Amino acid sequence: MSVTTESEAEIARFVDGIVAVLRRVLGNAASIALHEPCFRGREWDYVKDCIDTGWVSSVGQYVDRFERQLTEITGARHAVATGSGTGALHVCLELAGVGAGDEVVVPSLSFVATANAVSYAGAVPHFVDCDEVTLGVDPDALDRHLVDIVEMQGDTPVNRFTGRRLAAVVPVHMFGHPCRIDEIADVAARYGLALVEDAAESLGSTFRGRHTGRWGRLAALSFNGNKTVTTGGGGAVLTDDRDLARLAKHVTTQAKLPHRWEYRYDQIGYNYRLPNLNAALGCAQLEQLPRFVESKRRLAAAYAQAFAGVEGVRFVREPANACSNYWLCSLVLGEPHAAALGRLLERTNDEGMMTRPAWGLLSAQPMYQQAPRAPLPVSESIVRRLINIPSSPGLKL
Repeated sequence: MSVTTESEAEIARFVDGIVAVLRRVLGNAASIALHEPCFRGREWDYVKDCIDTGWVSSVGQYVDRFERQLTEITGARHAVATGSGTGALHVCLELAGVGAGDEVVVPSLSFVATANAVSYAGAVPHFVDCDEVTLGVDPDALDRHLVDIVEMQGDTPVNRFTGRRLAAVVPVHMFGHPCRIDEIADVAARYGLALVEDAAESLGSTFRGRHTGRWGRLAALSFNGNKTVTTGGGGAVLTDDRDLARLAKHVTTQAKLPHRWEYRYDQIGYNYRLPNLNAALGCAQLEQLPRFVESKRRLAAAYAQAFAGVEGVRFVREPANACSNYWLCSLVLGEPHAAALGRLLERTNDEGMMTRPAWGLLSAQPMYQQAPRAPLPVSESIVRRLINIPSSPGLKL
């Protein structure tokens, strides 16, 4: 690919133009966060109720209520609240049958928790490329790669180069934008791979009218402090399978067998349940989810209009057939302007507008540099050109 190298003066002019557009949308406030929580509902009432009644740990009415609200919002039959999105994804992988020595297909362009959860299960992440439009796993590239590496041994897909079983694929709905999950599901089914969705960023997003997290047997959500809805720190497992939901709740509470006073366990479990105190915060937040998403979509529309005529930059829009929560709004610089990314990050942050680049590719992290991977041309290009811009639901336009 031929890429024009800009001069210092050209980079400065380009950065000036981007900053000017951001200021027109965001105003001249001295400090604008990338994404901060918005507490304008009954958060204090519910949290105070936990404190007043003493129900602050992993048992209480708000945990059950939070799980019910999640099923109503997503349409999943069951939700199991956990202490983190990473823990939720770890449990999803184990319940999907991922074990020690397996390989799990994940995008290289993702937050590190996606690959770390695979490692927690004793498996090996196998990195694949992303789609230029959705930023999620590219189903066409995935299919081509699997054709090259898969050798079926009976009903078991095996990586012919490593000899390891390919157990699952974990698509991520990047920055809240639904990936081409229907096509990914078709590819996974053809090769006998379990489909586990990393929907950590996409609460409130739908694809073809179905909420993200509803396309495989299991999915993970996150409610970290910077998510659209927060519990301070937390996550959830989504599934339509009653037995898997029951097992998820069991293993996330140390696999303790019910008894009035004895401590007995029937398998290795985890201390992964969400405390009632955090769930209370989450219940109040979920009540406001429609308003949050509406605000974020309004902000995204303002960005899209403002950057529509700006040469050399693309605002990331929701994909076809999708309705995105726009968790993080993003700009992608044209290849000729890639050299301006560092200067743009420095300038915006110096001026109090918090911006961040895409996460560094997981395949480039030291602990994963030897992991198997497909060619990653799109991911390697996007990571040099993408910048996340202020996206809080409480921003005043």
